[in-house]
Parts: sequence; C-alpha cells; structure tokens
Amino acid sequence: MEETTGDSEQKISIPEDLAIKEPLIGNESLCSKGRNGDSNWMVIFSTTVAVWGSFVFGVAVGFSSPTQAQIREDLNLSLGEFSVFGSIVTLGALVGAVASGRITDLLGRKGAMRSSAIVCIIGWLAIYFAKGPITLDIGRICTGYGVGVFSYVVPVFIAEIAPKTLRGALTTLNQLFIVIGLSMTYIIGTFVTWRMLVLTGLIPCIILLTGLIFIPESPRWLAKVGRQNEFENSLRKLRGKDADVTQEATEILEYIATIDSLPKARIQDAFHRQYIRPVTVGVGLMFFQQAGGINGIIFYASEIFKSAGFASGSLGTILMACFQVPLTILAAVLMDRSGRRPLLMISASGLFLGSFVTAMSFFLKSHGIYPELTPGLALTGILVYIGSFSIGMGAIPWVIMSEIFPINMKGIGGSLVTIMNWFGSWAVSYSFNFLMSWNSYGTFFIYSSMCALALVFIFKVVPETKGRTLEEIQASMNPTSLK
Repeated sequence: MEETTGDSEQKISIPEDLAIKEPLIGNESLCSKGRNGDSNWMVIFSTTVAVWGSFVFGVAVGFSSPTQAQIREDLNLSLGEFSVFGSIVTLGALVGAVASGRITDLLGRKGAMRSSAIVCIIGWLAIYFAKGPITLDIGRICTGYGVGVFSYVVPVFIAEIAPKTLRGALTTLNQLFIVIGLSMTYIIGTFVTWRMLVLTGLIPCIILLTGLIFIPESPRWLAKVGRQNEFENSLRKLRGKDADVTQEATEILEYIATIDSLPKARIQDAFHRQYIRPVTVGVGLMFFQQAGGINGIIFYASEIFKSAGFASGSLGTILMACFQVPLTILAAVLMDRSGRRPLLMISASGLFLGSFVTAMSFFLKSHGIYPELTPGLALTGILVYIGSFSIGMGAIPWVIMSEIFPINMKGIGGSLVTIMNWFGSWAVSYSFNFLMSWNSYGTFFIYSSMCALALVFIFKVVPETKGRTLEEIQASMNPTSLK
C-alpha cells in the first residue's frame, strides 16, 4: 500500500498488515482542540496514573534532606557514609537510565513502568528495615534504578498518548509530580521518623501498579512492534469512542514505516549527522540542568540554610516546598501558550540571579559584612533559584527530550539524555558537601556561571516545539532524515 505524506511527492510504503483498512470513527479535531471533554478523559486519566512514577522520583531525590540527622544518629553513620547514601541513588538511577531505552522498547511503556515500580517497592522496603549502611545503600540503589527508568519512560509515554495541543501541559505534569513528591517529603519529613517517611515512596508505587491495569499502552509503541489491532483499540480509547482517528493513525503508521525502512539504530548512530542535532539539544539541556547545582541544593537544602545562619533548616525547606508547586503549575499552564524557548530563557536567567544572590550571601557571611542580612539574602537567593528552576529548566528539558527523537532512536537517544541527567546529578550531589567545605560562596559562583552558559546554549541551539506533532518536530530537527 502507498501513501503520500503531506505536500511531498515521496511515496511511503506501509506494510499491508499495518495499513488502515477502514475509517476509525470519531473526530480527532475535537480531541486536539479540547472541545469535547469526553474525548480527553482517558488521556488525562492515563497521565495521572503514569505521573505517580514521577512522584516516587521526587520522594527518592528529596528523602536525604530531612532525614540526614535522624539516620546518622539512629544508624551511627559518619558524614562520608551518609554522603554515599545521599548520592548513591543517582548511581542506581544512572544504571536505570542506561537500561531505560531498551527496557521501554522491549516491554512497552506500561511494562517498563510496572517493572520499575516493583524494583522501587523492594528498595523502599530495604530502607525501611535497614539496620546498617549496607542494607540502606542497597535499598537506595534499587529506588534509584527505578526512578532512573521512570525519568525516561513517564514523559515519553505521556508525549506519545497526548494530542499535540495538550502535550506540553500534560508532559509538564511529570515535573509537577516530581516537585509534589519532593515537597511532601520535605514537609512530612519534619514531623515523622525517617522510617515512616519511607511510606511516602512505597504507597505511590502500589497506586501506580494498580492504575496500570486500567490504562491503554502507547499506540505509537504498539504500531512500532506491529500489534495492529491493539494499536487501533488504544488510539480509540485515548481519543474517545466517537473520534475519527483515521488521519492520526495513518500519519503514525506512515512515519513508522519510513523509520522502519532505515537500518536498525545502534548507539554510534546517535552521533551520525542525521541525529546529532536532537542528541545535542537533549544532552545539552540535561547537562546545564544539572550543572547549575540543582541536586546539590535539593539533596542538602536543610544544611545550606544552617550554613547561611538559620538556627534550623526546616523553615527554609518548607518554604522551598511551598514555592515549587504553584510555579510548576504555572509552567504547565504556560507551556503550550508561550512556548518552550521563552520559558527556558526566563528560567535560566532566574537561576543565574538566584545562584549569584546566594553566593553573595555566603561571601558577606565569610567576610563578616552585614551578618544580620545574610540568612535572609540566602533564603531569597534559594527561593528565586528554586522558583526559576520550577518554571522552566525543571520540566522543559524532559518535555523536549520526549519530543525530538524519532521512534527508531527514541530508546538510544532517550537513554543518552537520561544518562547525562543522572550522571550530572550524581556528580553534583556527591561533590556538593566537599565544595561547600572548600568555599561556600565559590560553589554558588560556579553554579551561576553555568546558568549563564545555559542561557547562551538555549538561545543558540534549542528549537521551539510548541503546537507541532511529534512527527513534524522530528522531521524539522533533520529534514534530510526522511528523504
């Protein structure tokens, strides 16, 4: 069977077993424009289920901040042993990131989320019952592995099921639930023991496993592996029983047929000319997201505020938690209105300002200048930093990562991007305490300089993806790849 793609005269051959043999009833335009609430309810429900994995991500990342004093006292850990516990989650996540693309391609998006939830449950139980550093670290590695896979599969699943006019907002829910998980961990952790805090990570895994029973698999993955009937049924469920999804289904099948005509992707292909731009954009955004110091600040927020002169770090961490959630919601609202690039530019500028102000607070404290002002200045700088991260650099790199890679490179390209994210997270979280011991204000001056470089990178390299289908975005990243 032959189809013509858009205005192009190029003929694309779709295998007969994948061709649309009859119209798939309904109205995709109603779905895309959101005029029919019934047509979007399954997309929203499926997204709500998937982002419980993001919630677990947030809990795992934030767990070390409110529990540091309790765990060190209960298990008699040295600062070095706790630093290993705090940072080793990122090594587990790095392993998960390496495996995430292959697991997601092999098991499907739902299968990858299901297996990751099970590994996380094992990890949280090991932490809960830990009597010493070894069991504690094993549990931390397991939760890290699970969230490493979640960090890739959740935004990819959401991007693949969402209509283009909702994709940015729905994919931002990934970051919103990371922030909610992180914020709840900060707040609840100030009132309960560290073992009870484990439940904030364990219960969402059970909710996710249960919810996966009731949602459809990604139609793009089903089409890719040739499960035609399931592909059509999944698309109908997501777009509504009265939606005409014939055009969307045909576009997906045409694109996959084109991709399947190319040689099977290998890791070295990610650096080939036709794929180097999406790899550069994805990896570059994740590098600058982490190089700005976000995970050092999140992992050790309580200790930062104590170092800045607060009697306790609890007030600062609770304010951080309350600040993040509404701004992440604002980012979700603005994502498909203002676009990705403007939010990234504003975010990187705010990160630079927040880091610089925080650096100045520690500089003044170190030199005994206006010591009464330094705690408030540090709090202001951190809140500006966290707020700026929440409105752009937190969510948008994951959104763009889920959009830019063609489906044959999504596993390999997505893994490379996620590996960069978690390697950077490990490097920052492990080095943070040592850098602060070396020079507190120098640490934040380094972070501010990286944020300034991020602004230049975004302006020069990162494309706008708002309002386009995944196939349109991927073709525009390399117009020669489908010729």
